[in-house]
Amino acid sequence: MHDLIIIGGGPAGLTAGLYAARSKLDAVLYERLVPGGQILTTDWIENYPGFPEGLSGFDLVDRMKQQAERFGLNIENREVTSFRPSGATMTFTTDQGPVEAKAVIFASGATPRKIGIDGESTLTGKGVSYCATCDGPFYRDQEVAVIGGGDTAVEEALFLTKFASRVHLIHRRDKLRAVKLLQERAEAEKKLELVWDTIPTRIMGSAAVEGLALKNVQSGAESTLPVQGVFVFIGYSPNNSLLKEYVELDDNGFVMTNTNMETSIPGVFAAGDIRSKLLRQVSTAVGEGAAAAFAAERYIENL
Repeated sequence: MHDLIIIGGGPAGLTAGLYAARSKLDAVLYERLVPGGQILTTDWIENYPGFPEGLSGFDLVDRMKQQAERFGLNIENREVTSFRPSGATMTFTTDQGPVEAKAVIFASGATPRKIGIDGESTLTGKGVSYCATCDGPFYRDQEVAVIGGGDTAVEEALFLTKFASRVHLIHRRDKLRAVKLLQERAEAEKKLELVWDTIPTRIMGSAAVEGLALKNVQSGAESTLPVQGVFVFIGYSPNNSLLKEYVELDDNGFVMTNTNMETSIPGVFAAGDIRSKLLRQVSTAVGEGAAAAFAAERYIENL
């Protein structure tokens, strides 16, 4: 039996693992894919303290991983398929067999939310994308649309101007939700067109994206935008399938915790994008991962 299992290898999970390893806990981090989480889809990070010139998402998470492993954190490529809390024992089923632990930190993050319109599912990977960093270079000298109005949507739209001939930012309101600095950059970018009060109704095409059907929410007017790519950034849904039947969630399915990252079940902690909170950033995930590991250590000591 392990002292602590950490599920998810993003900034929250890696920081929790770093703190747990430094405290000499028998801790293991399980990551289904590769460590990094959503940060790997971020081209450039300029608001993480200590890096005034900024750095790539890959470089930042690689440093986090190396630091955690330097203190002895065991990181395994393993998928957890089920979880059951039973008093002081947490039981897990994984693709490599069952495991047990005294405590668990869920840092499994969130998944990009879908629009849910015709053409989206059939054309995903054929022109519909949820990662500009991954797919932006495929649209060199082509026109693309970005759906959304928050920080991520504006950041990714600006990134796409490096490749696309024209980027249309589609937003259902008459002003962006992104921070003022990003709004100013968007307004100043000549290759970026802001399309206000508009929602997408259908993604057109059969084998590839050929256009985007739009509707103005104020006038009701319908139009078609001839684009070859559609990038969707309208928020995230929590990866809560393992624990949603056990712990308290908010109305959107994010995990409720107190300031010590404790959920409604003793010994079960949550950190990072899976939590119910105001701000989802690398800096907040790191702080939550540290707090969760420290609280988990205290919990284990008191068993």
